[in-house]
Amino acid sequence: QVQLVESGGGLVQAGGSLRLSCAASGRTFSTSAMGWFRQAPGKEREFVAAISGTGGSTNYVDSVKGRFTISRDNAKSTVYLQMNSLKPEDTAVYYCVADRTTYYIGSSWAGYDYWGQGTQVTVSS
Repeated sequence: QVQLVESGGGLVQAGGSLRLSCAASGRTFSTSAMGWFRQAPGKEREFVAAISGTGGSTNYVDSVKGRFTISRDNAKSTVYLQMNSLKPEDTAVYYCVADRTTYYIGSSWAGYDYWGQGTQVTVSS
């Protein structure tokens, strides 16, 4: 079993930055690929980014490429999402996810095995 706890959400003006953190426990962290999804009010859940267990492979949705960076610190069992140049359309609840494999970094929510409770990100215009 894996427990995921997100933090770092908040309110920021458009053009600003936030860094989300996801602390994992309950499993050897370095064996788990990790990722982030988001869900805005009235919209479907959307894949944002994912990173392999070693950190050697990443995947991003097109709308955040060049603005968001996913990274991980296996010594701290934590994955990060650095979000720059934020836009109002980035407003959503952001969820951390983890997979049992080290390599799955796909965009399907069903492909992940563990999920956090979410953290709210609000970008004002």
